[in-house]
Amino acid sequence: MFDRKINRILVTLILTFGLVYLIYLTRFIFEPVSAYLAAIAVPIIGAGIIFYVTNPLVDWLEKKKIARIWGTLIVFFLILLVLALFVLFIAPTVQGQFTNFTDSVPKMVDSTEKIIDMWQERQFIIPQQVEDTINNILDQLGNSADVITAGIINTIGQVFSFVFSFFLIPFFLFFMLKDGHKFVPFITKFLKPTQATSFKKLTSEVNNTLSSFIQGQFIVSICVGTMLYIGYLIIDLNYSLSLALFGLVMNFIPFIGPFLSAVPAVIVGFFQDPIIALWAIAVMVVAQQIESNFISPNIMGRALSLHPLTVITLILAAGGIAGFLGVLFIIPAYAVVKTVIAHFYDEWKKRQPEDDTPIL
Repeated sequence: MFDRKINRILVTLILTFGLVYLIYLTRFIFEPVSAYLAAIAVPIIGAGIIFYVTNPLVDWLEKKKIARIWGTLIVFFLILLVLALFVLFIAPTVQGQFTNFTDSVPKMVDSTEKIIDMWQERQFIIPQQVEDTINNILDQLGNSADVITAGIINTIGQVFSFVFSFFLIPFFLFFMLKDGHKFVPFITKFLKPTQATSFKKLTSEVNNTLSSFIQGQFIVSICVGTMLYIGYLIIDLNYSLSLALFGLVMNFIPFIGPFLSAVPAVIVGFFQDPIIALWAIAVMVVAQQIESNFISPNIMGRALSLHPLTVITLILAAGGIAGFLGVLFIIPAYAVVKTVIAHFYDEWKKRQPEDDTPIL
């Protein structure tokens, strides 16, 4: 019995590696397919995220005897209303703050140079290595305006390259909200009863995993962004709205996101007034303590049950491969893969004879 189990595992591994190698050899065949998938990935992922945020409202309206099509249209109206309010009231402020920030970069560089000069005047001798490091930092700061400008141009180019894809998001979202509940029954019609049961269980587990993460993280991020904005207003931090929105987006990245969002706030606060930089750190610490001890446990709990080291490793790998979008999407993607593997492993265990001798 032990030998048969070992043989099954070895055969499975050999077939798996053989399949992967075959796909590698014939990868040119899949290039058109991969290009097509890359083209529709952005609208599908974007629509999927909005779907998990808005679908509970459509379900609630359906329970109130409102047809699903009308519930979907109501959700679209609310989305358009939120976008209109953002464009009218928030976007102009953010644009003005961003323009002021780019204009103030040269002043920040001058202030840094003055601080370094004052420090040099008070020192009798500076080690050559330290002096070279300081000069290198000053050179980099001097070029920071050009770097920011180039980054803005590059970002604008990327935005325009995705504009067409984003126009498809409402199309996908409409049919997800209207007909998403029909997907599982449609697929199960072509499956055997046992397969249909397994498929329903799998889709339910994946749906629960994604909804727990996306809905919970959305609510938590809104709460954190609001707390940061109120705190930044209290300490009179410049660019408070833009920095709070940045903190809101970064909070979607577990563990690392809050630290990343603190960096620009502390830098801006330091050049405004070193005391304000300390207050910015205090605001961030208070917001994160409230989030981690009160908000997240009640909203998200331990929905994904991921170890912090696993999260950090995934984020670093995804950032190196796919950039910022990879960092945002790697955690829910990993959670889905983990759920799928766990499901099929449980199904495999159920098919094993009860008297099998365990491998370990």
